[in-house]
Amino acid sequence: MSVNEIVRIAGNGEGVTADGRHAPLAAPFDILDDFGVIEPGPHHQVPPCRHFPKCGGCQLQHVDEAGMRWFIADRIAGALASQQIDRPDMPPATLSPPRSRRRASMKAERFGKQVLIGFNEHETHKIVDMHECHVLAPELFALVAPLRGLMTLLMPPRKGKAEIWMTLTDQGVDLMIEKVKIEGLAATEALTDFAQAHRLARLSIDEGHGPETRWEPRPVTVSFDGVAVPVPVGGFLQATADGEAALRTIVEAHVGDAKTVADLFAGLGTFAVPLAARAKVYAAEGARGSAAALKGAGGGRQLPLFVEHRDLFRRPLTVAELDRFDAVVIDPPRAGAREQMPALAAATRVQRLAYVSCNPATFARDAKDLIAGGWVLERVVPVGQFRWSTHVELVGLFGRDAGHVPAPGGVQLDVRGWIKAG
Repeated sequence: MSVNEIVRIAGNGEGVTADGRHAPLAAPFDILDDFGVIEPGPHHQVPPCRHFPKCGGCQLQHVDEAGMRWFIADRIAGALASQQIDRPDMPPATLSPPRSRRRASMKAERFGKQVLIGFNEHETHKIVDMHECHVLAPELFALVAPLRGLMTLLMPPRKGKAEIWMTLTDQGVDLMIEKVKIEGLAATEALTDFAQAHRLARLSIDEGHGPETRWEPRPVTVSFDGVAVPVPVGGFLQATADGEAALRTIVEAHVGDAKTVADLFAGLGTFAVPLAARAKVYAAEGARGSAAALKGAGGGRQLPLFVEHRDLFRRPLTVAELDRFDAVVIDPPRAGAREQMPALAAATRVQRLAYVSCNPATFARDAKDLIAGGWVLERVVPVGQFRWSTHVELVGLFGRDAGHVPAPGGVQLDVRGWIKAG
């Protein structure tokens, strides 16, 4: 190995040589000469988008798919090594295809008669005006150009920036616009005309006091295994349908034939709804709107799904509660689930744990606590939903150390969503 060879990609997307030099826009196995010039290697490709690398939406368009998988695995292995955890079995990452991102948040800014819409330039607040995008689903990107016209009516010249949130749902695009003022009949009518013309699923406006829905001809839903779950304004979905499917497949395979499952940080039911087709599922979710939506959908289909609105950071499940389940699925935010780890580590009846993470660093921190409690990290499966991004997702699959004997007892969940020892 040459000291000038790029041996890894750092968390911010820069290539790093064997002797520790950093090089922007370098791919694995590129060569960085003594003058800072990059000689492209086998994983260096021509970026497909005209906005790269200026646009902050992507950091790694110069890296091919094999290089991306290498980067993702290296990030995960590095995070585990920082906690003195040996690298477990790790298959190559599943990568979502181009133009498959079904949710996005963008910025808008007006300069006189011109409105810029796009992602911020890397490490700045300057907007890169978007005229092509290779990550957004076509249904989302198709709204960018017409939104420029709408925003001229909603944004005073040279007065701050607005935020645009788009999510692809069963009924079409759910659009929310923040940090604008709707003043006068013309602006109000423009919103309705825009929603009708572009067949939006929903249009919501947040003028600083929370989102207000201005257009929703039918209830907005997202479906899991044919079960339609209402989507609250701003509700969370996995970034791509492909990524969601990959995560579900991994989780369901690990849960296996478990009869009782706890889904923690359940969201709208990405895992809880499919698992309820074959097991009794308890779902805990801290967002009130998401918990109510999931509870209503499960009740409407008479699923064995029992939902509790519960802040797992302030009130994590206890050992006694966890020990009533055969398997646990946990999908916390980027901060991880530090508060839940002591009870999970101590619970002895639970034999299978699937930990879905969007942050290798906090996953590794939590995994260290679990391993200390007798869990074995059997496998880590990387999932690359955020194509050409440094954002890394994974599922950690844990089993119990053979030396730990599960506690006896069964479980029964009543219709109110409470857990009772059987």
